[in-house]
Amino acid sequence: MHKGSIIISVLIFSTLAWAQDSKIDNRIYDGNKAVEKENYVAAEKSYREALSLAPEKTAALFNLGNTHFQDEKYDEASQRFFQAQKVASSKDEKHRAFHNLGNVFMKEKQYQKAVEAYKNALRNNPNDEETRYNYALAKELLDNEEPPQEQEQEDNKDKKDQQDQQDQNEDQKDQEGDQDQKDNKDQEQKGDEGDQEKDEGESKEGDEPKDEEKDQNQNPNPNDQQQKDQPQAPRQGQLSPQQIQSLLEAMNNQEKSVQDKVNAKQIQGVKTRGKKDW
Repeated sequence: MHKGSIIISVLIFSTLAWAQDSKIDNRIYDGNKAVEKENYVAAEKSYREALSLAPEKTAALFNLGNTHFQDEKYDEASQRFFQAQKVASSKDEKHRAFHNLGNVFMKEKQYQKAVEAYKNALRNNPNDEETRYNYALAKELLDNEEPPQEQEQEDNKDKKDQQDQQDQNEDQKDQEGDQDQKDNKDQEQKGDEGDQEKDEGESKEGDEPKDEEKDQNQNPNPNDQQQKDQPQAPRQGQLSPQQIQSLLEAMNNQEKSVQDKVNAKQIQGVKTRGKKDW
């Protein structure tokens, strides 16, 4: 027995083991002959015809599973072996079905399932050396596979941690972006309010005199007041009302003086001649 090789129990039930003179047995017999010739398509056709007549025929299910196994259709083979062990009426039939079910799992490298299938086969026939060998081989492969599984779990954990960190960083970026957007919006709002206050301030400054102007208006310069009280000097070539009045008074006085002199001469007069007597 070569270590590391899977011993496959491909057991073709003889139609004599299921002795019934019927169409079902004839179809199973035809299928067995096709398998001997490695004509798996014809064999599958014959076993399916038998199952159409008797869906729970253990021999037909088991042999159809073997045909799928030889044709490397492992999913379909496992289904047929599983059905065969469920409808099997003897321990020997169950043993054979579980044994080949374990072989399917070994091909698929599902070693944990293979170990369980061989265990079930040994429960029904503990003395079968081929099953014992396959069981030991499946356990060895399973034990050797555990470190990679642990490594895979660690890798998955690292990937998950990395993904969580990435998600956290993205959430933080989103929050920072939202905060920046909010700050910008607040800043813009403050800027608008500042501009509005500035415009209002300028408007008030335009409407109201400055403090210096107010002070000047409230406390006028004494010199300015004196200048207001003093008569303004007449412009060159223009007489002021006071000058005109003075000039008129001087003219009147001069005229009066002249008149007075004239009157005085009249009073003193000159000698007048008498009236002529003609």
